[in-house]
Amino acid sequence: MLIYLDNSATTKPFKAVAETVNNCLTELYFNPASAYPQAVSTERKVEQVRLLFTQALFASPAEIIFTSGGTESNNIAIAGATEAMRNPQQFITTSVEHPSVFEVFRRLETKKVNVEYAGVDSYGAVQLDEFKALLNENTSFISMMHVNNEVGAINDIEQAHRLIKEYAPQALFHVDGVQAFCKLPFAKLLCDMYSISGHKFNAPKGVGLLYVRKGTPFAGGFLGGGQERGLRSGTTNVPGILGMGEALNQYSKNQNEWLNGMRACKLRLAANIKSIKDTLVNGPDPQKGAPHILNISFLGVRGEVLLHALAEKGILVSTGSACSARKKNNNRVLHAMGIAGERLDGAVRFSFCPFNTLKEMDGTAQILSELVTDLRKFKRK
Repeated sequence: MLIYLDNSATTKPFKAVAETVNNCLTELYFNPASAYPQAVSTERKVEQVRLLFTQALFASPAEIIFTSGGTESNNIAIAGATEAMRNPQQFITTSVEHPSVFEVFRRLETKKVNVEYAGVDSYGAVQLDEFKALLNENTSFISMMHVNNEVGAINDIEQAHRLIKEYAPQALFHVDGVQAFCKLPFAKLLCDMYSISGHKFNAPKGVGLLYVRKGTPFAGGFLGGGQERGLRSGTTNVPGILGMGEALNQYSKNQNEWLNGMRACKLRLAANIKSIKDTLVNGPDPQKGAPHILNISFLGVRGEVLLHALAEKGILVSTGSACSARKKNNNRVLHAMGIAGERLDGAVRFSFCPFNTLKEMDGTAQILSELVTDLRKFKRK
């Protein structure tokens, strides 16, 4: 039996999503840019999905740009806004961003752009006092994740938005919503741009979107055939977009039940792990934070060793420390939270989706207890 607890990395598509994708591949394979009736009908279906996302994001159709996923959405948000600016000056992000944001800012630094990094507290949330101190009349662009992918900390986007409007009203505000969309209640976006990735909420891989608020300076991404109103060229990914629309449709009908179920799994596993000696929660209290992410350190055990031991038992998780020996203790997020030593070495991330059950949590905790006990004995030898 397989227990999949790495849903922050990717999720299993819903059955209805897989059926939608298969239908697109076998029946609805037309290019929506063509002129014949079948293509026009296909284009209408794509636009219907766009409307679904406008409802979830409280947006308009012209504000939705379909992309290949979160990495592209984040990249073109930063690059497209930067290109559209007349004289970009100070850029601000945080020390715990996903690499698809963090590495873009690192590259900007090599081009002599002034980039500032706001720190986080011991729970992984952005320290808003420090963030506020960075804001000024020269701030051009800000990027901040909504939910941290390693520990599940939720950033206060509403308060960050207020601070930006007060101290840097000219700045553009991008939010990486990849780990937040569908995992937090739908609400009006308080930002200029918002990134989403389909495979994080049981849609296919290779599809996502970028919300760009009307009036936001934005030069777009890929050049070519002029798809997505000329802002992101490339043949329309009909299977991906329609599959992502079906995933959103499923969440729209079941979101409250599924969010409660994910949090229940998180709390059950956290409570069971408490019985294992020398374990520490990394990030917010399990009652708080995102409902689908739990990061635990098992002191005296290397996280990557525990990961492989769990995999042999059919339980799939992620490690808080890099699996590669060349990158030992290179978890930037946990480092930024002040976590080091054997707590860093022993970090493991468990992440949940609507398919998970409380029975799985009980079984996982039992196997964890046995493995951790055995691995600690082995280490002492």
